[in-house]
Amino acid sequence: MSGSQAFKRSIIHCDMDAFYASVEQLKNPELKGRPVIVGGSPQSRGVVSACSYEARQYGVHSAMALAEAQRRCPQAVFLPVDFVSYRRISYQMHKIFYDYSPLIEPIALDEAFLDVSGSLSLIGPASAIGREIKSRIKTELGLTASIGIAHNKFLAKLASDLSKPDGFMTVSGDRVQEFLDPLDIRRIWGVGEKAAQKLYSLNIKKVRDLRRLTEANLVKIFGSFGYQLYNLARGIDHRPVEPERRVKSVGRENTFAVDITNPNDLEIHLLELTTDVGRSLRKKSLKGKTISIKIKYSDFRTVTRSVTLDLPTNLDEIIYKEACRLLKNVPIKPTRLVGVSVHNFTDQEEAQLSMFQEQQAGDDRLAKAVDLVKDKYGEKILTRARLLQPKNKIDKE
Repeated sequence: MSGSQAFKRSIIHCDMDAFYASVEQLKNPELKGRPVIVGGSPQSRGVVSACSYEARQYGVHSAMALAEAQRRCPQAVFLPVDFVSYRRISYQMHKIFYDYSPLIEPIALDEAFLDVSGSLSLIGPASAIGREIKSRIKTELGLTASIGIAHNKFLAKLASDLSKPDGFMTVSGDRVQEFLDPLDIRRIWGVGEKAAQKLYSLNIKKVRDLRRLTEANLVKIFGSFGYQLYNLARGIDHRPVEPERRVKSVGRENTFAVDITNPNDLEIHLLELTTDVGRSLRKKSLKGKTISIKIKYSDFRTVTRSVTLDLPTNLDEIIYKEACRLLKNVPIKPTRLVGVSVHNFTDQEEAQLSMFQEQQAGDDRLAKAVDLVKDKYGEKILTRARLLQPKNKIDKE
């Protein structure tokens, strides 16, 4: 795509403000104006999933330990994560989006890109569409969103980020460098702390400084990432809005309130996790060939182990059996977190039907029958006997 073609696109990035916390304040109006922290009890070893802007004034932020969040903001209201409510609001938000374009790329429950290039002749300019979306979110959902508009995804997201909260910003094609040049290089997509420190050491602190380096120099310093840095510093981003984003993995993790040292306890937790993962895979009609486990010890050292199967699966029994095999290959020491995931998805069966596959087909039918019962009567209507055993208290992530 040429530069002139890229300027013909009109991309909107919509990002809800403090989404989880704002939904909680919407559910309970008494929480309006109060610091709200979503993630669970501060006595647990979990982390902050989201927090209101009132809590952010005290230095609280996402991924901070809940105990630290309480230390900084003891007057905060701590609430568990309520994904049912968040998904419901997210669904309503996307219904609004589809009134303006079919080209919607969800990034998370609370944000998405819209390519409205094909809607301009029917509805009006992108700025008018963006303002109408923002107004409808406020009126119909009772929440605020920040809107960024530009000719590509990088600039649109940057615009919404810089205008938060409750913001609206448009980056026109003829003012890209005026917009980018004064920004810290950490605003460039993909520049983490390590890359930022390397650039700072070269006295490159702003985007304007980054543009002084040639593409060859950047590639020499950063490898292939150098091409990306060169383009983004000039506001060049050819990525399309992709309505169908492929799921790359499905996984679950548990963080324990008390370290676990008993292998039997870890296996019970693995069984619970693999049951969740298998059910999620079947809901998404996915099968994967690679199964991984993640173990984080009390000293925060993390190890992972993976195995790739001959045939893809989404069955709890197979995932659990392989996860237990992987567990036997890691040291059993005081453990604070265990996780399991399935990836390497395939859309087609890769071999002719064998006796093993016939057995797996029967297992597929049984798993689907169990799923139907749970859909109708609730997740807890059918539970594996082993999961009824007492086990260490957990905080789900």
